[in-house]
Parts: sequence; C-alpha cells; structure tokens
Amino acid sequence: MQRGYKLILGGGVAIGTAAGAGAGAAQAETMNVTVTIPRLSVAEYHRPYVAIWLEKEGAAPRTLSVWYDVDKAKGEGAKWLRDMRQWWRVSGRTMSFPADGVTGATRAPGEHKVGFINGKGPLGRLGAGNYTLVVEAAREVGGRELLRLPFSWPPKPGATVRTKGKSELGAVSVSFSK
Repeated sequence: MQRGYKLILGGGVAIGTAAGAGAGAAQAETMNVTVTIPRLSVAEYHRPYVAIWLEKEGAAPRTLSVWYDVDKAKGEGAKWLRDMRQWWRVSGRTMSFPADGVTGATRAPGEHKVGFINGKGPLGRLGAGNYTLVVEAAREVGGRELLRLPFSWPPKPGATVRTKGKSELGAVSVSFSK
C-alpha cells in the first residue's frame, strides 16, 4: 500500500465466504463485486475515488463501499468525494466519513474484489425485487465514469452481470454465490 493510504474496510468480506443455507430452492447469499481500475498512460496519474452502491425503485440507496484518500490531513480527502456526482447526490452527502465497514483507501490499477453477505454489513437484508449495482469513479486531473449493472434478487448461485467502462473503469462484474 502506498504511503498515506489506510484501509478501513470491515463490511466487505473475502470472496467465497459461505453463507448459511436457506430452505427451499438454492439461492445466492453472497454478492461478489469485481472492479477493474485500468492502468492509464497520462502525465499526472491519481488513483480514482470509487463509490459502489445499490439502487432499488422505491427504496433508499445503499452505499456498499467508498474508496478515497482517507489519510489526507484534516480529513481533506473527504471534501473531494462530491466529485462522484451521482453517488454524492443519492447517498454521499448524508454520510459521515470515514464510515466503518464502508470506506477504505483508494486502489491502484488492477482488479479488486469485495464481497457482501446478505443480511450483514452495508448490504443488509435484501428483499425480493429488481436492483441496480452502481459503480462510479472520479479521478483528480482525470475524468468520471458511472456504470450500472441491473439484477434481480434473489439470484441463483453462479449468476453474473458484467459491463465494461471506457475510461476511468475497466471491467466491472457482480456475481452471486452461496
């Protein structure tokens, strides 16, 4: 980890963590999110701030994870969170930072995985319905990008939704397992 960055991520769990089995048909209990941050050849590179949240029509958005520069002096890193405009409007402006179990350090280019168990941490208990996982990235001296991955809950284990960004985000996927 680069100096000046600290990880405070308690809500995410290791990919592949087993959840309790439910009665009836096999249903997924773990949501596995993979976010790829592309390596960009630019004169001045800064790691992007990234927000990951869930939307469901008629329900309040749920922020799952926010990656930002948590170690800037006097909390200065939090002031740039509003650059993730969509997330800031729907959820960010009402949060206190850092948020235990939700916020963590920015990530270097590469593939990053985080998992969430239904009924625990920031995911909470999801009711049946149609959801959208939203991933937004904003980079200083760079651009912004927002990707949406729609899915239905409860999904079957092994179900996967994928998309790919064009600038600040690479491949992003959400898959489900027991």
